[in-house]
Amino acid sequence: MSDRKPRVVLGVGGGIAAYKACEVLRGLTESGHDVRVVPTEAALNFVGAATFEALSGHPVHTGVFTEVPEVQHVRVGKEADLVLVVPATANLLAKAAHGIADDLLTNTLLTARCPVVFFPAMHTEMWEHPATRDNVALLRSRGAIVTEPDSGRLTGVDTGKGRLANPAEIVDLARLLLAAPGALPRDLEGVRVVISAGGTREPLDPVRYLGNRSSGKQGYALARVAAQRGAEVTLVAGHTVALPDPAGATVRHVSTALELREAMHAEAASADVVVMAAAVADFRPATRADVKIKKSDELPDPVVTLDRNPDILAELVRDRRPGQLVVGFAAETGDEQGSVLDHARVKLKRKGADLLVVNAVGDGKAFETEDNSGWLLAADGTERSIPLGAKAQLASTVWDAVVGLIKR
Repeated sequence: MSDRKPRVVLGVGGGIAAYKACEVLRGLTESGHDVRVVPTEAALNFVGAATFEALSGHPVHTGVFTEVPEVQHVRVGKEADLVLVVPATANLLAKAAHGIADDLLTNTLLTARCPVVFFPAMHTEMWEHPATRDNVALLRSRGAIVTEPDSGRLTGVDTGKGRLANPAEIVDLARLLLAAPGALPRDLEGVRVVISAGGTREPLDPVRYLGNRSSGKQGYALARVAAQRGAEVTLVAGHTVALPDPAGATVRHVSTALELREAMHAEAASADVVVMAAAVADFRPATRADVKIKKSDELPDPVVTLDRNPDILAELVRDRRPGQLVVGFAAETGDEQGSVLDHARVKLKRKGADLLVVNAVGDGKAFETEDNSGWLLAADGTERSIPLGAKAQLASTVWDAVVGLIKR
């Protein structure tokens, strides 16, 4: 087996978000990728070549008349396993769509035969302009991946859609495409999905709560991949490990199981697909103290009475609209009564979901990790093992199964 590092070309456009390309570069190199930075001349007005060279370990050029004997204007693209353009300005999208090749980066885009991914960043008016929308559609029709930009603060005081996706999200999607080059087809366009993620916290007093170890990373990966496959995504997020909102998704933040229940029922009313990936607390304190419960040698230890939280997944299945798909998640451990899969099969039958993603937990598995594995069980009795990989890979597998059910 070859130990060659995956080769990534990081194209950098001439926008203010160019500085974030440095974070992408650092994330890719630290995760074992060989990254060659190819900026435009305009990009070097924002970040100097020395910075890119120091972080990548490769020389940086913008024109086609350097290293001419190496024919690098052809070689760089042909040797790449993945090409990323971060940020992809309106100007770069236009050049790429119409085959203009007037520097090293645009030549590279024409010669690459690997996945090419554009991460747009521009003002909202530029992103929404018919010329840009036509260029995006043309690029996508030819097989390029043009991701949905984020919404938020832009240059100056402006706010809106057109913000560059978070660098960690870009690295995550790059890892996904290197592992599975076909993982981001635009096959969820016109589909509205609602996803829950993270853990819930059930307050005991103003300081303490009952909770769990869920980081929310799997639910966020599901939202991130769905948005980039064209879905209209709403993410109902409980408590997470300070994860950035996925680009292209609308996010509602909640805290308790009852708050998550209310939000999911409201959003599911108009959804085509509902995914319950949140780790909902099974119980909540029957009463919440208004002041911190004190520890005292003079007082008896407090007794906490618990109430059972509602089964939100079962409710969503019960109340679903005709044709709506419901996907559940189950974190299981084996015991004397059966294996992880034994318990999962019983749960799928009891819940009535169309699909159930099962994760074996404990010993550093699933919770608070970057990778995940498990099984995908379907209501028709089919079962599929999901090998260990990045959580975005598991998300892609789930959406592949959802698309298969939609097309039936």
